[in-house]
Parts: sequence; C-alpha cells; structure tokens
Amino acid sequence: MNDRALAEIVAHLGRVAYCDGFVAGLSSAQWAALRYFYRANRFSRTVSAFADFHATTRGTASQTVKSLVSRGYLRRTRSRRDGRSSTLDLTDAGLDILAQDPFEALVGAVSHLPAEARIDLRTTLDAMMKEVARQRGKRPFGTCSACVYLGGNGARKEADGRCQCHFMGEPLDAEDMNRICVNYAAEFPCHDSTGEGSDAAPQDRRPDPAASRAS
Repeated sequence: MNDRALAEIVAHLGRVAYCDGFVAGLSSAQWAALRYFYRANRFSRTVSAFADFHATTRGTASQTVKSLVSRGYLRRTRSRRDGRSSTLDLTDAGLDILAQDPFEALVGAVSHLPAEARIDLRTTLDAMMKEVARQRGKRPFGTCSACVYLGGNGARKEADGRCQCHFMGEPLDAEDMNRICVNYAAEFPCHDSTGEGSDAAPQDRRPDPAASRAS
C-alpha cells in the first residue's frame, strides 16, 4: 500500500468517526467542542485554545461555543487569572449528552485492538501529527504527563506532593496530568530570536504565559 492510500484511510476514518449529519440534535462541530472541553485542562478551556486545537477561526469557534452555552451544555465563567477572558466547562447536561457522542464508535474500535497494537498506533499517529503540525505551522497539543514543563526542570513537587507546571507556575491536580494542554511542549526552545544557540536556562526561554490566557 502506498503513502497516499494510507493517508486516505486515516482521513476517511476521521470523517466516518465525526459523522456528517446531526446526532442527538448536535452537529459534528458541536460534538467536537463538547469533546474538547471535556478533555482540556483548566488552562486550555478557552475559545482561542479550542480554535487552535481544531485549526479553525476564532469566530467560527466562538459561534459553536455560543450555541452550546445557549443550550445549557457549556457554562462560561470569568477567569480568575485574567479578568479579560473566560473559561468554559461542561454542565451536568453537557456531561450527560456526551454519552451519545458518535465518536465513541471509534473509541470502541481502538479498545478492541491488542495492547501492543494500540501502543504502536499511538506512536505512529503522534509522529504523523507532529509532522503535519510542523508543515502547517500549527502548535502541537499534548498532555501534562508528557510535557517538558513537567519533567526535569519543568516541575517541582509541592508540599502536598502535587507537581507544579513550570510554564504557568501553578500546581497540577492528578486529573490535570492526562488532559489536553494548550501550553504543551515536547522540548524546550533551543534558539533565541537571532537564531543563535542560547545557554540560558529553559525557564528563561519559555513563552509568556499571558499569551495563553487570551480568550
């Protein structure tokens, strides 16, 4: 099988999983939003992060979110860290409707694969996603458990045993560790703005957290 045929299978699988029509009265875009806000950590539950994750415009993302808020599936709360932005959380109704998510068919198909096949598939798809993101100039998303801001100099233990995100400077709860994060980084930046190498410590080269707080 050639490269194009494999790529077409991956793309078609995504189309089938997301479903073109309405399910339980929700469009594929609305399902994608509910799914994202369920999986995202507390730093990433914003309209702008959702737009980046799904490679869509903020205007389109905002309209999708607005429709879910009006239907009672999402709740908008003013951010405690930045009063200019809002965070979005699923309501009880939103959590209930997720039980009808058509995406669960794909989840079930993955669960039926042998454990070794799932590990190989994860490694392969991660590599493909990073390469496509690099070519398209998109930021990679990942989880705290695999982020450089957690490992090595990226985290320190709090007195209660929790880790602290080095990027945001806030402690992480256990539930944060495997959630999607907009600030995820697979490696620290290795060049300064001039393109020359830098000997600065990783924490001196990290992006400005304020940039991640915009709604």
